[in-house]
This record gives sequence, structure tokens and C-alpha cells, in this order.
Amino acid sequence: MTNHLIASGDPIYVGIDVGTTKVCTLVGHLNVDRQLRVIGVGIVPSQGMRKGGVVSLEGVARAIKASKDKAERSSGYEISSALVSISGSQISSLNSRGMAGVSGRVISYDDVNRALEAARSIAVPYNRNIIHVVPRGYVVDGQDGIKSALGMHGYRLEVEAHIVTAGATALRNLEKCIEAAGVAVDGWVLGSLAAANMVLTETEEEMGVVVCDLGGGTADIAICIEGAAWHTAVIPVGGEHLTSDISQGLHLPPETAESIKIRQGHACVLKVDATQSFTVRPFGEENPVQIKRSDLAAILEPRVEEIFSLVRQEIKRSGYDGLLPAGMVLTGGSSLLPGIKEVASSTLQMPVRTAQPANVRGLVDRIRTPAFSASLGLLEWARKLDEEYGYDGYSGFQWPRFSVNRAADFLRRLLPG
Repeated sequence: MTNHLIASGDPIYVGIDVGTTKVCTLVGHLNVDRQLRVIGVGIVPSQGMRKGGVVSLEGVARAIKASKDKAERSSGYEISSALVSISGSQISSLNSRGMAGVSGRVISYDDVNRALEAARSIAVPYNRNIIHVVPRGYVVDGQDGIKSALGMHGYRLEVEAHIVTAGATALRNLEKCIEAAGVAVDGWVLGSLAAANMVLTETEEEMGVVVCDLGGGTADIAICIEGAAWHTAVIPVGGEHLTSDISQGLHLPPETAESIKIRQGHACVLKVDATQSFTVRPFGEENPVQIKRSDLAAILEPRVEEIFSLVRQEIKRSGYDGLLPAGMVLTGGSSLLPGIKEVASSTLQMPVRTAQPANVRGLVDRIRTPAFSASLGLLEWARKLDEEYGYDGYSGFQWPRFSVNRAADFLRRLLPG
């Protein structure tokens, strides 16, 4: 399959976002203005995922295959490999420090790479894999606050790095599902960092901001300060919990509860007209019954407050709660619930804005919403990798294989924004 609108030497980027509620495969390339253009989209309901983790290998593989096939049909390209998002409770992170002596006094990529290798030489349990080593800043001969040490003179280079690890078993299970769909994994990208790529402004990430990608099964958090990721976490709560509360509170099937949440839901009781109502047919009722929207909001509001209370606890646990003047940027599918921004701001006591992906072209009618921030962020991540690597020996669609080890010296570029 070929696409004659794209020159044969142009790189094609592929990202697969495997979420709790949907699987999204995107194919993109750069247009003549070097802007990201989406040329293939495959969105299907997720199967076999719970809270960001695999609970059915067969179900996940089937959903990924269906998503991949749709993206191939719309793009005209055969997909053989992709960057893949990772989330779920198997994610953990820590900060580390590495040092390298500088030979020749001018700091080179090799020196930076050695410092990063030293930072990642931490005692990681045998059942965990390192998926990101993100530089937070550099220290050259005692001078700190340096964002890029390349080309500087010095004898001692230190790096402060944020290290993200994932459970090896969870990673391997997801990889098996993707390989069963006929796709090789080029690399893993943490969902919150992918989303941050698409929704943060340069000012926000410099001043200090927390990104919350609120999906169906998880809330993915990334704290970005001085242009770098300082803390990441995954909280196993999301929109499915809201749907479950409606289902139990109103005695409805989950599909009906989800539909009502989207059409009638509101996170703030005081903002809902007390006279408004809607019709549903609960279990055990022969005829439809009238439900007040304010009663629905009364079910949703406590759960939304609980979600952001957990987010607040995580921010406090990071120790950076006093360094976030830009507040929170809320994204992800569940951020579309009316009133959620106000409840988040009240619970967290900080400014909150809801964001959707920007600066993308092409087949974006369906995906220019907060629900696809992480999906589009994967393409942006791939573009930045391509900027650093180039495509030596590029032929057809197969990506050059890369590893975290090989990419360590470039990860300074793979930051939000």
C-alpha cells in the first residue's frame, strides 16, 4: 500500500495509545511547513484492559488489531512498528543523580550520555524495567540550573534525572498483545508525558504546572517545572468509576449509565437547574422514569472530589506543591464532563484549565479533543526522536529500532513542549 501524496523518503510516524476505554492508532508525517499532519486514524473500543493494565491478552490483541487495520485503511500504509503509550498502576518513578568526568574540557554528547548512564545505574528490582530517563537539569563544576550542558567548558558534569520504571510483567504482557496484532514495539512512552507534549505552553512548563490526563481507568500525572518533568505518577481512578457510580446509584446497565454521563452529567450540583430532568428505564421497571439532573450531579460530584483529592495527595507527596503557580492543565476524555474543571480548582486550590491538542493538521475532526491528547502526543514524541536520529538506511515503512540506552543522550529534547 502506498500514498502518492507523500515523498518516498519522508518519515512516517505511528503511535498506538492503548487505553482502558479505547485503542487509538494514529499515522502521521510532517507537511511542507514541518507541522504534524495526521494521515491515518483507527479508533476502536478497548477490550481486556482495566485501570491501564492487561486483564485479557486475547481481548487487547483483538482491539489493537482492529485499530491498526482501520489506521492502515485510512492512511494507505502498512503498519509494522509503532511507539506505544504505557500507563497503569505498574508505573513508578524516582529522581536520581549521575556524574561524569569531562575529558577535553568541552562537554560533548558522550559526556552527557555517560552522566545519564550513571544516573540510571540505580538498584532497580529485577521485576521492573526503566522506560524513561528524563534530565531535569545539569550541574557543571558546581554551577547548577543549567538546562543544556553541551558545548560548555568544565571538568565535572552532574545530571539530575527523573527515572520512570514499569513492571516487567505488565510491559511484556502488553508487548505480547501488540506483537500478536503484527506490530513491533519501537519504544514505550508514559501517557502523561505524551499528553504534556500536546497541551502545555512553554510558559506553563517553565513556571511550574501539573498535567492530569484523566482517562477511563487512570489519572496520569506529570509535574513539569523549569521545562522538565520533575515527577510522574499514575492514580488508578478515572471516568469508569463515575459510570459505575451512576450504574449502581440509578440501577442502570453500564452502557446506559455511560450514555447518561456523557449527555446529562455535571460535576457540580449547584450549577444544575433543579427543574431539569431526563428519562431512563432502570432495572426492574417496566416504564421509563424521570430522573432529575441535580440528582445525577449529586452522584457524580463526590466521586469527582475524591479523584482530585487523590491527585492533591500525590502532588503533596511529590514535595513540589509549592512550585506550581501555573496550576493544573486537565486533559483526557473524562475532562469533558461539565463542571469538572470548577470542582478540580476548588479541591486543589489552584487554577485549572482544560486543554485539547493543538497545532495538528489532517484527519483531526474526530481527535481534536482532550480524549486524544496522549494519542497525538505519541506522534509528537516520534517526531522529536526523528529530529534527533534522522532515518539512516530508512527504507519503506520499518522504523529503525532504538532502545532507551541508545536514546539516553537525546532524551533532554523529549520534554513537554
